[in-house]
Amino acid sequence: MAPRRLLRAGWGPQRPCGSRLAAALCAAVAALALAPAADATSASLVGINYGRVGSNLPPPQSVLPLLEGLGIGRVRVYDADPAVLRAFARTGVELVVGVPDECLAAVADPGGAAQWLKRSIVPFLQDTKIAVLTIGNEVLTGGNSSALSRVLLPAMQSLHGAVAALGLDKQITVTTAHNLGVLGTSYPPSAGAFRKDLLPYLCPILDYLARTGSPFLVNAYPYFAYSDDPKGVQLDYALLEPGYAGVQDPNSRLHYPNLLVAQVDAVYHAIAAANTAASRVVEVRVSETGWPSAGAANETGATPQNAARYNSNAMRLVAEGRGTPLKPGVPLRAYVFALFNENLKPGLASERYYGLFKPDGTPAYELSFKLPRDNSTFGHGGGFGGSGGGNANGSSGYFNGGGNSGGYYDISAAAPARDPPGRWWRTWAQAAVAAAVLVVAV
Repeated sequence: MAPRRLLRAGWGPQRPCGSRLAAALCAAVAALALAPAADATSASLVGINYGRVGSNLPPPQSVLPLLEGLGIGRVRVYDADPAVLRAFARTGVELVVGVPDECLAAVADPGGAAQWLKRSIVPFLQDTKIAVLTIGNEVLTGGNSSALSRVLLPAMQSLHGAVAALGLDKQITVTTAHNLGVLGTSYPPSAGAFRKDLLPYLCPILDYLARTGSPFLVNAYPYFAYSDDPKGVQLDYALLEPGYAGVQDPNSRLHYPNLLVAQVDAVYHAIAAANTAASRVVEVRVSETGWPSAGAANETGATPQNAARYNSNAMRLVAEGRGTPLKPGVPLRAYVFALFNENLKPGLASERYYGLFKPDGTPAYELSFKLPRDNSTFGHGGGFGGSGGGNANGSSGYFNGGGNSGGYYDISAAAPARDPPGRWWRTWAQAAVAAAVLVVAV
């Protein structure tokens, strides 16, 4: 879904067996069908949004070399298109899959949620690693908010119940992604507060997130704060430039080196103000962030140079595994928006130029930061689950710099993706089937 222009608010405005043989076979086949796909997920917490609102985009299988070139192993998609889910089979890439807004009313009913899950997700779990389901996108602030807001939480609860009924709730998280416009106040971060009119929806959502251990997802775009007020917001601050002096919160006295972490901490403060108990356990993650490389003449700052600087800095910030000033022990997670320029996006001209790549697969610009090769899922295992953290050698799994250019991915690299090794779940299930037949025969 296209990032929306956010309302200014300080620093940041805004899916019965009878016999013993049959019983054993049923259990083994169920294990095979519901087994998680490859455990190898990128050590880096950097992800990317793969939107497809375009008439000239390549087929889904063509994105794999691009992801390998970037070294990114976490991808967010906005629906459960079977062609897309099949394209990521046996890659180890961890997917965040969206339940489109138009499906919310159906999945709000428990029966509808179970049917959607059975039809759209379960058939792919054997080979495709699906870690998160996001119910709608920016529902509370979107154009259909009046019709959809009341069914958002019921849809989350029903789908989580359907996931739990299949024993998949430790594997798949159910949440939703918010526009930063849910904040009524965001400057300074310590004064962060949700819009009062949205509290009746957000407070019970926070209860749900705390109970299920699900993250609060926010689409955060420093670009909008800068483009709305280029004189009041320093460009280097919005671009996350490491050398910028930063800003101090006058209340907390915390130092904010860039606008993105300030926006995230404003959300943390808003959660604490709305639901103290939830604030102790709910993690804020950035489900979208990016910078356009082109736009109309009046869209200040939408240039290839600024887009390259912002996205390079955002990837570096997340890959370093650092937290925010308020939550230094919680590594920031973020998904860059987006993989491709999408020519059918509605709205401002800049909406169609958020991609790291043009539709023909060539880079829209060159990134200065490159993720280390050992962060990729492609061509090797790793053991990184949906909750992140950890790498193959038991260290923290967060990139802290160093290495040489030969160990890094380049945005223009394009090598064929390879299956990761260690397909132990499938092997186990196949062995279980064989063992079941043997036991009954004996």
